Amino acid sequence: MALKSTSADGKTRSSVQIFIVFSLCCFFYILGAWQRSGFGKGDSIALQMTNSGADCNIVPSLNFETHHAGESSIVGSSTKVKAFEPCDARYTDYTPCQDQRRAMTFPRDSMIYRERHCVPESEKLRCLVPAPKGYVTPFSWPKSRDYVPYANAPYKALTVEKAIQNWIQYEGDVFRFPGGGTQFPQGADKYIDQLASVIPMENGTVRTALDTGCGVASWGAYLWSRNVRAMSFAPRDSHEAQVQFALERGVPAVIGVLGTIKLPYPARAFDMAHCSRCLIPWGANDGMYLMEVDRVLRPGGYWILSGPPINWKINYKAWQRPKDELQEEQRKIEEAAKLLCWEKKYEHGEIAIWQKRVNDEACRSRRDDPRANFCKTDDTDDVWYKKMEACITPYPETSSSDEVAGGELQVFPDRLNAVPPRISSGSISGVTVDAYEDDNRQWKKHVKAYKRINSLLDTGRYRNIMDMNAGFGGFAAAIESTKLWVMNVVPTIAEKNRLGVVYERGLIGIYHDWCEAFSTYPRTYDLIHANHLFSLYKNKCNADDILLEMDRILRPEGAVIIRDDVDTLIKVKRIISGMRWDSKLADHEDGPLVNEKVLIAVKQYWVTNSTSSH
Repeated sequence: MALKSTSADGKTRSSVQIFIVFSLCCFFYILGAWQRSGFGKGDSIALQMTNSGADCNIVPSLNFETHHAGESSIVGSSTKVKAFEPCDARYTDYTPCQDQRRAMTFPRDSMIYRERHCVPESEKLRCLVPAPKGYVTPFSWPKSRDYVPYANAPYKALTVEKAIQNWIQYEGDVFRFPGGGTQFPQGADKYIDQLASVIPMENGTVRTALDTGCGVASWGAYLWSRNVRAMSFAPRDSHEAQVQFALERGVPAVIGVLGTIKLPYPARAFDMAHCSRCLIPWGANDGMYLMEVDRVLRPGGYWILSGPPINWKINYKAWQRPKDELQEEQRKIEEAAKLLCWEKKYEHGEIAIWQKRVNDEACRSRRDDPRANFCKTDDTDDVWYKKMEACITPYPETSSSDEVAGGELQVFPDRLNAVPPRISSGSISGVTVDAYEDDNRQWKKHVKAYKRINSLLDTGRYRNIMDMNAGFGGFAAAIESTKLWVMNVVPTIAEKNRLGVVYERGLIGIYHDWCEAFSTYPRTYDLIHANHLFSLYKNKCNADDILLEMDRILRPEGAVIIRDDVDTLIKVKRIISGMRWDSKLADHEDGPLVNEKVLIAVKQYWVTNSTSSH
C-alpha cells in the first residue's frame, strides 16, 4: 500500500510526492547553508523554498538518497570517483578555442588568427578553471547593465584607451558603463532613437539583431528596453575582455570574428544587423562580408553602418584619413549593396541604413549581371567551419510580388508561440505542425516542473541562461521573460537543423559542436540546461570533456538542469561528484516509472588557490 500523508495545507500526498518534495526542499535548504558570495543568494533560496509551501518535515525519516535502485548500487561501488583538480591560476580566463598564444601561430590574413583554433585532444587541460580571487556574483539586471564588479574581470586597459568615448569607467571596486560608444559618446539611447526614426523597433517587427564587432555591447544592452534581442560578437584581441564585459553586464555575446569562415547562424535569422566602427572591411573581397550579412539577414531586414566611410566628404578631416581612400571604401560598399539589391533608406551624419528587399521580384535585373555570383549550395544553413564565399544567397521562391520570401513573421511576442514558417511550409523534413505544437506543450510542462524544483528560476536570479541542445527553442519559449535570456545552442550533429525555427520565434541562438569548447569566457552563464545532450554525444566525444566545459562557462553558485534517460544521468552524476558540484537526481514530473529523469546541480563557490566553500 502506498504511504500517504496529510500536510498543514490539508492536501494528501503520496509517498512518491512526499519523497520528491522533501528531497528537493532539503537540497535547496542545504544549498542555502553553504552558499556564499559578494551578493550571496543562499539565504534567499532557502527562504523562498520554505515560503513556497514545500514542507521539509513531511516525512523526516525518509532516506535523502534517490529511491532509484540503480544509482545507489553504482555510487556504492568500490570504483574510486575521479576528482578533477583546479587548473593553475593563470587559466582563470582560459578560452580553449581562442587562446591568445595559440592564435599568434596562425596567419593574420583575413583575421584567420582570430578565428576558432581549438587545442588538440592531447593538449586539453581536463581540470577545473578557477574563478579569480575576490570573485562575486554579478549584479542583477538592470543594475548589471551599468555596473560590473572589478574582481570578476580585472582589466583596466579599456578605461584608458576608450576614456573619451564613454565606453567604460573604473570607479572604486566596480566598472561603470555609461552607455557610450565610439560612435555614440552621448549615449546609446540617443543613438538608437535616431535609428528608430527609420527602423520599426517599437512594435515588435524588429526583434532579433546582430551586432558585428560589438565592443562591450552597449548597443545590445540598450536595445533590451525596446524588446529587441541582439546577438553581439567581437574577437578576443588587444581589447581584452570585450565579450567578457558584455556577458558580465547580462548581454548576449560570443567571441567571434568575420574572417574566412561563415557565421554560425542560419540564413534569414536577423531582423537587423549593425556595425558601429567595427573595422570590418565591408568592400573588400568582392563584398564577401556584406554577402554573409545578407545571408543571415531576414527579407525586409535592415543593415546599419555608422562611422567611416559614411559621408566621407564631410567627415574626412575629423577621421584624419585621406579623402580618396574613404571615397573608394564607400564606393565599394555602395556597389556591393546595389548588387545585393538592398535599398538605401537613410544617410545622415555618419549613419547609413539599407533595407533588404522582401523577395527577388525587384532584383531580376541582377540575374543578367556578370558580377552577380549566386551560391550553389542547397543548404544555406550548413555553415559550421565552412569557408565563406563571395556569392549571393538566393531568396526562397515566392509566388507574388508582395510575398515575403521564406514566410512572413508575426510581430513579437505573437511570433513566439505562432507556428514558424519553416514548420508550416514543411521545410524541416518529418516535422509536422502537430509535432511542433506538441513539443511546445511538453516544454511548458517541463518548465512548470522545473519551477517547482527551483522557485527562483524566473525571478532574475539567473540572467544568462544556456540551452545546450535547444531543439525548436521550447525551453526558452516557456521560460521567456524580460529578466533573462537564453542562448539556444543547436548541436551541429543534431538530426534536424532547427536553429532557423528558433530565430523565427524571436529567440536567439548559435550552432556549436560540444566536442569542442564554446566561444565564450569562463563564468559567463548563470544556468545551463541540457536536454538529452549526453545521449546525443554518446560515443562521439568524452562526457568528462563536455562536463568540464560546462563547469568552465558556469558561474560559481550557478545551476545546471540535465534531462536524459536514467542510465545516462547516473553516469553523469558519478562524473560530477568529482567536480565540486552538489547534485540531486529527481523523477520525471509524470512519476518514477518514466525512464527520463532530471539531474539538478549547483556549482560550489571557490576561487583560485582556495578549497571549496564546504
